[in-house]
Order: sequence, then structure tokens, then C-alpha cells
Amino acid sequence: MSVTTTAANPVLRVAPAAPGAAAAYFRASLAFHADVSDVAAALAAGGDPGFVVLDSRSTESWDQGHIPGAVHLPTALIPERAEQLLDKSVPVVTYCWGPGCNGATRAALALAELGYPVKEMLGGFEYWAREGFEFETWEGRERRPADRLTAPVDAEDCGC
Repeated sequence: MSVTTTAANPVLRVAPAAPGAAAAYFRASLAFHADVSDVAAALAAGGDPGFVVLDSRSTESWDQGHIPGAVHLPTALIPERAEQLLDKSVPVVTYCWGPGCNGATRAALALAELGYPVKEMLGGFEYWAREGFEFETWEGRERRPADRLTAPVDAEDCGC
């Protein structure tokens, strides 16, 4: 009977991976990705966070808003300018617009192919702003209220 229910259930139509395979996959995922809250916490702790944040968007997008202290290097310019701006011994965390954009993935790939240790920041600039973290524009610094759908409003962190 559970076979029939499982076959009809869209979640379990494909069975979950074995726990060992799932652990390997999720461990690997954490090696490739960082989330906005973790990046913000590391930057807010003061001192050297041990990584550099890289905004891979256009100059117009950068001017519209970017993470304070980020390096601006559009993806198309990575092959010719990365060596001038980045140290291969320091991990790079890339970001672009947000979940609907794969620009940070393309930038991370370009950097990895050049020999840089790299992670992609999930959520991108969109979630940085939506979670209420300060950002810079060509006019100065801004901060928006945290979006209750993306960040806890009355807690230090989400507890995850």
C-alpha cells in the first residue's frame, strides 16, 4: 500500500538518497555556498573575516547598491583583472543580483578556473537588502527594514 502512495506522491516519486549519499551531497554544498546571514555575521565580527566579497555585476548595478567593502569585478572582466584585485590565498565569496540570477555562479566558475578558492553567496544582493543589512549606493549608505519572509525581525538569527 505504501508503494502506491509513494508512487502517487510527487515528493517521494523519486526516493530520498541514502543517508550517506545525502550527507556527502550536503557537505559538498556547504563547501560551495555561503548564505547572506553568515557572510554578514563574519563581516560584522570585525577584523579580517578570512575572505573577500566580490560583486560580479555591472557598474550600473554596483552603483544601485552593493555590500560595503566588496570588490567590484564584473564577470566578463575576471580573466583580465582578477590577478590585480584578488589574492589566490584568500577565499572569494561571489554574489550577483539574487536567486533568479546565475551571475555569481558564472563568476565563481571563472575564479575557480583561474585557481581561486571560491564560494557563492546564496540569495545575492537581493537577500542582503531584504534581510536588512546595510548596503552602499552611489549616493551613500542605506538599510531597509528586514523582510519578515526572509529574516527574523525580533531575533538575533534564524536559529538554523
